[in-house]
Amino acid sequence: MSAPLIPARQIPARVRKLIGGIGIMVFLAAYVWAVTSLYDYLPDNRAIHLLYFAVTGLGWGLPLMPLMSWMGKADEKL
Repeated sequence: MSAPLIPARQIPARVRKLIGGIGIMVFLAAYVWAVTSLYDYLPDNRAIHLLYFAVTGLGWGLPLMPLMSWMGKADEKL
């Protein structure tokens, strides 16, 4: 007979928030670096600059939504 499968241990909420907070800071540092580096390749037009920074300024939240959702999960009751 095979042994029953033991469910994987859940990561405590405090640890998830620590991991997620560090992940958010790393992501944002890389995102800001990428956005400001790509700015040099834009044409010299104020309307394009405004549109670029409006889109990139709001765009950082979308990729972080799954991470924030994972961080916000409550601990499972044993």
